[in-house]
Amino acid sequence: MAVYLRRMKLALIQLAVSRNKEKNLERACIFIKEAAKNGANLVCLPECFNSPYSVKYFNQYAETIPGTTSNVLSESAKENKIHLIGGTFPERYDGKLFNTCLAFGPNGELLAKHRKVHLFDIDIPGKITFKESDALAPGDSFTMFEIEKWKIGLGICYDIRFPLMANIYAEKGCQLLVYPGAFNMTTGPAHWELLQRARAVDNQLYVATVSPARDETSSYSAWGHSSLISPWGSVIATTEEKEGIVYGEIDLLQVTETREQIPIRQQQRKDLYHIEFTAFN
Repeated sequence: MAVYLRRMKLALIQLAVSRNKEKNLERACIFIKEAAKNGANLVCLPECFNSPYSVKYFNQYAETIPGTTSNVLSESAKENKIHLIGGTFPERYDGKLFNTCLAFGPNGELLAKHRKVHLFDIDIPGKITFKESDALAPGDSFTMFEIEKWKIGLGICYDIRFPLMANIYAEKGCQLLVYPGAFNMTTGPAHWELLQRARAVDNQLYVATVSPARDETSSYSAWGHSSLISPWGSVIATTEEKEGIVYGEIDLLQVTETREQIPIRQQQRKDLYHIEFTAFN
């Protein structure tokens, strides 16, 4: 890898997820290998890539770390010599279940572990009711890792709705935020792209989102539309609802130029308001 990696090619894998964990892992590895062959430096998987996204399945599919899924991700990153954000899967720890995202380096080393901070508990009458807290516990820290001069912040799905979380990542120097997520058929068309572009513009950084492919036969149907957004708020690359890989290039220079052209951080009235934060992995 170059001494200074100014540009990176991202691959966002919009995976079709079945109830067969072994097949889900096998398909993920196939797509990771394809992305690496096509020159991706950083490959990302979707939320709940090894199991159906449903409260009733989280306990059944949950694993400890290290375990089968984390070992497969580590080996795949090492085999393909790429950085890998391994989507999310249900993690069992200390008698609780978490929705957890792991990041690995090209030697297979674990770089970061993020547990979903904000749980998806909503009730939209006549449309969707979902309560992750019936099965999952929330994480209690924010998570960053580095690829050379790139600082990358991790969030999971519902985390994207909380702008202060993204603000804090920007304050800590992040130039890219990655959110594996599975918005549904109600919130997806209304807010998925809007939230991505808002977080990118608010914080003058890249935002990448990675959804599972849509399965209209499942109890929870994902919106899809995995995307990469620029610091200017433009859509660099996106897709529809089917399985596939979204590719896009990111450039540190564009982050720097955007922040210099509109210097919101220097202009913030910190005498009137500021952000305080404590817990980081």
